[in-house]
Amino acid sequence: MKSVRQNRLDVQHGDASALSVLEESLARIRARNEELNVFLYVDEEGARAAANAIDERVARGENVGALAGVPVALKDNLCQTNIPTTCSSKILEGWRPPYSATVVDRLVVAGAVPVGKTNLDEFAMGSSTENSAFGPTETPSTRRGSRAARPGLGRGGGGRHDAARPR
Repeated sequence: MKSVRQNRLDVQHGDASALSVLEESLARIRARNEELNVFLYVDEEGARAAANAIDERVARGENVGALAGVPVALKDNLCQTNIPTTCSSKILEGWRPPYSATVVDRLVVAGAVPVGKTNLDEFAMGSSTENSAFGPTETPSTRRGSRAARPGLGRGGGGRHDAARPR
C-alpha cells in the first residue's frame, strides 16, 4: 500500500489514476468492514464519480490540488451534501444534510475523494467507539480479545481503519 503522498504524486503526474487508487481502497473496505465495523456508509458511486472527475482534470492538464485523488474517510459527524449523516445515533438515521461541512468542502477542493462515513461514539461523546448505536468498531487486535488496541483520542472508526491497513 502506498502512502498518501505517493498516491497524490502518482495521480498528479498521471502515473496512476484516481480511480485505480480508489478501487484499491474500496477493495480493502469491502474485505474488512463487516468484521471491523469501521464504515457506517460507503458511497462507492459518488467516490467513483469524484475520482473520474479528478482523472479528467489531470488529462486536461489542470491543477488537481494538494490531495489529488486521495481517498478520505469522513467521521459520521461531518456533513456532506445528501450523504447519510447519523453521528452514530439512531435518532438521525436517514438524515441527509442539505449542505457540507466547511472541512469537507475544503478536502474536495484540494482534490480528495470522500469514500464514506466512519463510526464513532454516539454524537462524538467518547473516544473509543464502544458507544455507537451501530455497534463498536474493532481492530484486528480487539477481534482477538485484546482491549489494549483501542485507539482512543476520538479516533474511533478512523483509528480502526488505520489499524487494519496492511503494513
